[in-house]
Amino acid sequence: MRGSAVIIGAGIAGLATARGLLRAGWAVHVLERSPGLPSTGTALGMWPEAVRALDRLGVGEQVRAASVEQRGARLLRPDGREIARLDLERTVRLVPRPALLAALAEGLPPDVVAWNTLVADHRALPGTDLVVAADGVHSPTRAALFGVAPRPLGTGALRGTVPGPADGTTETWGPARLFGITPHDAGHTNWFASVRADVLSSAGSGRTDPQILRRLYGDWHPAVRRVLDALGDTPIDRRTLLDVPPLPSYVEGRTVLLGDAAHGMAPNLGRGACEALLDATALVDALTAAPDVPEALRRYDAARRRPTTRTVRLARLANSVSTARHLLTVRNAVMAAAGSLV
Repeated sequence: MRGSAVIIGAGIAGLATARGLLRAGWAVHVLERSPGLPSTGTALGMWPEAVRALDRLGVGEQVRAASVEQRGARLLRPDGREIARLDLERTVRLVPRPALLAALAEGLPPDVVAWNTLVADHRALPGTDLVVAADGVHSPTRAALFGVAPRPLGTGALRGTVPGPADGTTETWGPARLFGITPHDAGHTNWFASVRADVLSSAGSGRTDPQILRRLYGDWHPAVRRVLDALGDTPIDRRTLLDVPPLPSYVEGRTVLLGDAAHGMAPNLGRGACEALLDATALVDALTAAPDVPEALRRYDAARRRPTTRTVRLARLANSVSTARHLLTVRNAVMAAAGSLV
């Protein structure tokens, strides 16, 4: 089956879907409110199934070339003592967000993406066979279809990159906060901090983001302090963490939700970008195999809604556990036991 599609959003889900549909012979138009592709952004985890999806979209080798392999991670206490070590049987690749988006956009016809185009109401779009809403966690389309807004996780996040290579991947858990360090590329370190909202608020009164970070993490182990010392004037992304409650469907009429619009999740499992890519390839597969759009969207919803809803719940739990305030000794003992089993 072939047809025409309008895609709202030129993020990972939107560009991946556009690329897949174009390769399948569809006419595609992408509407994006930002002026162009981002030039900055932190590293994203690409699990093997996501890399296979990128291969199917024709950009797997480009993403591999821009990525760093991750085969394990260590979970640490604030003083640097190890809680658990996770050795992965499957290789995860860490790729900078700008590199991933650039790979997905490369080779698209120049008139496919309309930048600086805000879609306030998907119902006002011109006639087309399909509307793909990949318009993010604050999706106006999801709100219009189902009346569902994102819900706060009770945590805030700060993240960025600093010069200098990372010595492996670590996540350090303290009371009500964590600090993660991963490779970004050969010459830079990716870092992220997650903090209970009230703790972040009290630490932030009258302080800049670097000052907040030093107040919260300045007495942690040397690897964390090295990142703090290297902050300089590097950009820091700060936001309230949200996820999307379970939806009754990802489909309404000719409109389908993908990526964060359908299942925005806590970042703790490193699955958000992966799930967006899997959404895109599942939708393209369904539209290619089904006899008509309604049947294709039914197949897509059946394939993607249950597993992504489960992942949202697990990510929410991981966010809560990793920033727990109490029973930290018990939490750490459980994580150590789980690490030894893995």
